[in-house]
Amino acid sequence: MSLPSQDAISSEDKDQKVQQIIFVEGSANLLVLIAKAFVGFSTGSLAIIGDAIHSLTDVTNNVVAWSVVKHASKPADKEHPYGHRKFETLAVLGLAVLLLVLAFELVIHAFRRETPEIFSSGWELAIMLFVLIINIVLASWQRMWAKRLDSDILHADASHTFSDVLTTVVVIGGWQLSAMGYVWLDKLCALAIAGFILYLAIQLFKKAAPVLVDEFAIDPELLTKSVAKVEGVYAVSRVRSRWIGNLASVDMIIHVASHLTTEESHKICDEVEIVVEQEFNVTDISIHVEPVKTRPIGIDEANNHSIGVEE
Repeated sequence: MSLPSQDAISSEDKDQKVQQIIFVEGSANLLVLIAKAFVGFSTGSLAIIGDAIHSLTDVTNNVVAWSVVKHASKPADKEHPYGHRKFETLAVLGLAVLLLVLAFELVIHAFRRETPEIFSSGWELAIMLFVLIINIVLASWQRMWAKRLDSDILHADASHTFSDVLTTVVVIGGWQLSAMGYVWLDKLCALAIAGFILYLAIQLFKKAAPVLVDEFAIDPELLTKSVAKVEGVYAVSRVRSRWIGNLASVDMIIHVASHLTTEESHKICDEVEIVVEQEFNVTDISIHVEPVKTRPIGIDEANNHSIGVEE
């Protein structure tokens, strides 16, 4: 069966297909989580238990991703005038906290637990190899659809699943060597998995923090220099930007000649919006106009002008 081309899929159909793929991935990851947890507790391998915790984060990430695709496109409403995209950021922050706690719990357990006897049997090894095959097939299938739909979220998920493949290979190797008598390798693998989980937590914190604390999304100096080139703009001040989910929002004050009519000032605002949209890929722009009793300056003068006019 041939796959439909991206051009043949509408935006709504694309979102529905992405949701379906994420649902299938989440179901597969839940199966992998159960299998790893069962083998981990039955063999006493901390490395496999740690890998199961890693799979728990995959399932949680799938839930967040599915929710984002379903709800992020909702328009702004009375209660949420800036839209709903920060719900994604809150979910990412919650996942980061969970990962941080799990990573430290795994490290503490690795050091406190007495050296256990690690078991291995043919059927337990078969389960882990089956888990490995599931991850390989799932990652390949995701990558195929990510290219077909040109979906960033599917590309990210496919890359993450491929990292799961490498992690599982290391865990299986460490587990088998531990069962042969090299028990210290199990703790070493568990600490390595904990380090990887901690790394994922830090990356999620870095992603969520700038959005929640309203860190600027675009350098105000770059915005000012671009807007100052628009004909009729005398100066630019109070330039602010912030992230709303993965989208940027910009507001600013532009100063125009006081003799201009409202219609003429509005045309200048339209030109400013076009510049910001084209150069910075921003569609949420709020512009306030202030009159200035002077002539507009040229582009060269604007480039040498100060960042803004303070009121």
